[in-house]
Amino acid sequence: MTQYPALYMIIDGERISGGGRRTHPVVNPATGETIGELPMAEAADLDRALETAAKGFRIWRDSTPQQRAAVLQGAARLMLERQEDLARVAVMEEGKTLPEARIEVMMNVGLFNFYAGEVFRLYGRTLVRPAGQRSTVTHEPVGPVAAFAPWNFPLGNPGRKLGAPIAAGCSVILKAAEETPASALGVLQCLLDAGLPKEVAQAVFGVPDEVSRHLLGSPIIRKLSFTGSTVIGKHLMRLSADNMLRTTMELGGHGPVMVFGDADIDKALDTMVASKYRNAGQVCVSPTRFIVEENVFERFRDGFVERAARIKVGNGLEDGVQMGPMANARRPEAMDRLIGDAKARGAKLHTGGERIGNAGFFYAPSVLSEVPLDAAIMNEEPFGPVVMINPYGGEEAMIAEANRLPYGLAAYAWTDSAARQKRLAREVETGMLGLNTTMIGGADSPFGGVKWSGHGAEDGPEGVMACLVTKAVHEA
Repeated sequence: MTQYPALYMIIDGERISGGGRRTHPVVNPATGETIGELPMAEAADLDRALETAAKGFRIWRDSTPQQRAAVLQGAARLMLERQEDLARVAVMEEGKTLPEARIEVMMNVGLFNFYAGEVFRLYGRTLVRPAGQRSTVTHEPVGPVAAFAPWNFPLGNPGRKLGAPIAAGCSVILKAAEETPASALGVLQCLLDAGLPKEVAQAVFGVPDEVSRHLLGSPIIRKLSFTGSTVIGKHLMRLSADNMLRTTMELGGHGPVMVFGDADIDKALDTMVASKYRNAGQVCVSPTRFIVEENVFERFRDGFVERAARIKVGNGLEDGVQMGPMANARRPEAMDRLIGDAKARGAKLHTGGERIGNAGFFYAPSVLSEVPLDAAIMNEEPFGPVVMINPYGGEEAMIAEANRLPYGLAAYAWTDSAARQKRLAREVETGMLGLNTTMIGGADSPFGGVKWSGHGAEDGPEGVMACLVTKAVHEA
């Protein structure tokens, strides 16, 4: 059985723990018990990390594609070798099921291997000019990156934050979530063990506002990469404005799912129920608002309720468990508030709507229907194991509801009409659209949103390009 590891920060290759610093308790969401104490950065720690990042950038910007590829491929191999330990630590910290955590490790393996190939394809171009003149366009690493990763994908999010800057030739200071530090440290350690110079990537933890103000206020940092809520994203963009930082912002969503009468309803149900309760619904692209055509509304609602009620909830390390606890004490409280408000406004609760047990942060898979649009849950990302299923009169009304909110990260639709699929692809305001599928991500595919769901992209060629700046050189 994997033991929960000791916790530390990594600054200039040194593991820093204790030393009279403040600490943050790390809690196992399945038990509610503290399993570790995380040292929190002081101003001097952050200054040292910044100085090291500046040195690291001078080293790594001159690295060859072969060097970068070797580190990324080596880290991918190590993550594969360490998959079980990495996955078990992630379950202890965040609560998701062990199979889900293993998939998360493989997501990093695929991404790092893709980036290892992409480093050879960071092409520029030569412009057409008269004889004796020459104009070229090149792409250069942007500089030291401040990368902030949330807790819901404790392995995958740090992998994204580290992989792209390293592929581009940047240094990076990672501040992962204080709730899930050991998972992030495990990913970073694979890179260091694969030969990444110690100055190039570091990990700090601390009071989030203190860390963000300190790092983003430094002229050393040239780019911010953030995944998290829209509220915090807007705050960080304001801080970034003073130094005109480049930003990649992957923010909140409120995933609409349009289900049309011509769809394969059983396939839609089997696919969407499994996707909805993955990671207890704590997924930025989680399907949440089900916009169902009237003629199949009751069939879809009843099928969803039946499947949701059968989901086995428990400790993510146990065999057969399909949904683990929520990640922290804040999330069940949010579920109670949002579901309670919806019921008070007339929504129907068909299953769930309550906590499970008296230990940990378990919450029952929940289904609401006929939820008024003024309910908070129809406008605020619930980030939990709850869906809202409402009937609509036809395509125009369904698209209008899908586009109603200022969010646009991921959307889904189920229809067998090829013509309708083309219309939806054009009309739905979203960064990613799944038509008869929930598979909307991949190592080679950009991941990002529009409107209040942010800008820029991670993964794919776009993920590396987001860490590069463009330079035009003209010679006569």
